[in-house]
Amino acid sequence: MPKAHRDRLENDGVTRLIVTRDRSNCLLIYPMPDWVEIENQIMSAPNSDPQVRAMQRLYVGHAAEVEFDSNGRILLPATLRELVGIEKKALLIGQGKKWELWSEEAYEAASEMWPEEVGDVDLANASAVIQNLSL
Repeated sequence: MPKAHRDRLENDGVTRLIVTRDRSNCLLIYPMPDWVEIENQIMSAPNSDPQVRAMQRLYVGHAAEVEFDSNGRILLPATLRELVGIEKKALLIGQGKKWELWSEEAYEAASEMWPEEVGDVDLANASAVIQNLSL
């Protein structure tokens, strides 16, 4: 974890993180306080809904708690590394209150499509959230 991110977390009193799998073939890393809110939202939804149950399995079912070692590193569980193909090189991408951790190969493949995906958004039929974005 880069020092600037670690320092910000430490200033907020955060020493524990949650790492979980994402449907985009990367890992998501959350500060524990933010994860608690997300987990509560996911688990309070009715699990009789197949999509809710799938989200519970994916996000909560793969969640693992990690802490910084004395060198500011976190040890990722082998099962999560294997699921997203992280072997040697990985890229950490800040995403507001969380980070995405990608294998270099998966990131290169996925990031090539992002400009097209954004360009394919039909603003007339997009959600109000997207319509109100000012970039």
